[in-house]
Amino acid sequence: MLRINALVHRIAGRTLLDGATLAVPDGQRAALVGRNGTGKTTLLRLIAGEIEPDGGTIAVHPGARVAMVAQTAPAGAQSVIETVLAADHERSRLLAEADVATEPGRIADIQTRLADIAAHSAPARAGAILHGLGFDSDAQARPLDAFSGGWRMRVALATVLFAEPDLLLLDEPTNHLDLEATLWLEQFLGRWPRTLVMVSHDRDLVNRVARRTIHLDRRRLTAYAGGFDAFERARRERLELDAKTRAKQAAKRRHIQAFVDRFRAQANKARQAQSRIKALERLPAPMPVINERPVILAFPEPLPLAPPLITLDEAAVGYAADRAVLDRLNLRIDMDDRIALIGANGNGKTTLARLLAGRLAPMAGGLIRANRLEVGYFAQDQADALRAGATPIEHLAALLPDANETALRARLGRFALAEDQARTTVDKLSGGERARLCFALVSAGAPQILVLDEPSNHLDVDARAALEDAINGYRGAVILITHDRRLIELCADRLWLVADGTCRPFDGDLDDYRKFTLSSRARPREAGAAKAKTRPSAKTTRREKAAARAATEPLRARIKAAEAEIASLGAEKAQIEARLADPGLYDQPSQALADLTKRQSALARRLAEAEEAWLEASQALDGAA
Repeated sequence: MLRINALVHRIAGRTLLDGATLAVPDGQRAALVGRNGTGKTTLLRLIAGEIEPDGGTIAVHPGARVAMVAQTAPAGAQSVIETVLAADHERSRLLAEADVATEPGRIADIQTRLADIAAHSAPARAGAILHGLGFDSDAQARPLDAFSGGWRMRVALATVLFAEPDLLLLDEPTNHLDLEATLWLEQFLGRWPRTLVMVSHDRDLVNRVARRTIHLDRRRLTAYAGGFDAFERARRERLELDAKTRAKQAAKRRHIQAFVDRFRAQANKARQAQSRIKALERLPAPMPVINERPVILAFPEPLPLAPPLITLDEAAVGYAADRAVLDRLNLRIDMDDRIALIGANGNGKTTLARLLAGRLAPMAGGLIRANRLEVGYFAQDQADALRAGATPIEHLAALLPDANETALRARLGRFALAEDQARTTVDKLSGGERARLCFALVSAGAPQILVLDEPSNHLDVDARAALEDAINGYRGAVILITHDRRLIELCADRLWLVADGTCRPFDGDLDDYRKFTLSSRARPREAGAAKAKTRPSAKTTRREKAAARAATEPLRARIKAAEAEIASLGAEKAQIEARLADPGLYDQPSQALADLTKRQSALARRLAEAEEAWLEASQALDGAA
């Protein structure tokens, strides 16, 4: 499907790829990994044809459709579902032509092709993808302009998934997703039947989806079988083998050189010495030492405070005076807590984080903070607040005016920002470097609580591992919002579920939540019903089931009516198709053929509408279950 040979590419005089070679067979699911700044996104753009290489070749199978998520979010008054459906250009073109075509033969060809590409089931397929990415039926019907940039980037992802290209290119596809949508995407891509090349720093996603891991390092590409863990093991073994080979080469060189140095001046040994010199020259060049500087992060140690640090008592919080986003909050945070907030985007996780960080005041109820409590808050858009023309030292000096330059550099060094980076303006730093600067800024006051909202978005695998170590080594409380399951599993001791307008402890681990989320995405329902642990009596259960059946009876009637209509329309459509397949029809007046094809087109549209009505009612019934 994809073949790269001796690829060379430079940006602003810096060589990103030099002699890179790779082959990706048809149907392979591959992950492209490497440190930030090595050129992974650039390579995807080269494959997509958005930019041209400086040397070498990139060959994609002739006729193959290649798709990559657009870098800018779609916008406009078009609805979400219409935007996704428009990604199937052939379907859109054929449906538009079917409405105006009059020539019987062409009408028949159009309808045949629409049937071949399953055009009339496309709305259901698009709806399922959007639902998996977090859009319910109402959201799918809303215009794009009603959504934030992050949600519109989900639409951009949905369009390429719906288009089903032969070669799908994804660049950090989980960056704009919450944990719930990430779990769904992982399952969806794990069944992807075509060729996939994906850039991701999410180890779990790579492990579960990729069948090959491609490492971009030192401007070259090296392919390893399996996911990230398999790649890491194989690379570690190769590095150990290289180290042993270097040691053997060095020992052999020392032995020969010692003979030459000792006997070169002796006449009876001169010929042997010259022979050894030639042997020394024939030895292969020493293998380069791979010396990657490790990333190390360390949050400052906070002053211990007596528990609790924060207590919420029937608290409510929101942005409008008359409308709370969350209420009935009865929570407590102690110094040793490691808590991950889970729940779909839009449920109020960030709102709760802002309340805990002191960015929002409670609308009702009580919120008690310990004396001298400091809270460090890392927001999703934290890096956007940095001053473009200022250096990291200048940013930190504004928070710590009494600290001298040596102390400021030492603090930045705790977050892997060396001297040259500390004096570089932030607009010239990489995304990962800006994120590490933000960690230094939010922890400058040695806070007792760190509230981290998607802290790993711009970090590569090594920096994420360093963040895990930093959180685990931190002596204060941590409130974590992230779609990175590994970060949750390694750093969080408890889960708090934000759903149904409140937040409460989740009785289970991340595997329990994963199972619940995937079943919920398959059968839409409110996430807040996840962990109802009370066991009602049999009588109460029967009464509740009877009430539920009565409440959902209109939906069941709609489903039954839709199913009857689908069966009726399908039978009539089959009869018409049988008549169209009869060669004798084409000996009759052309008007008969035209009438049949128009009727077939009308039936197809009605059938699609009936299927959509059935899907909507079924989703509503599942949501009420």
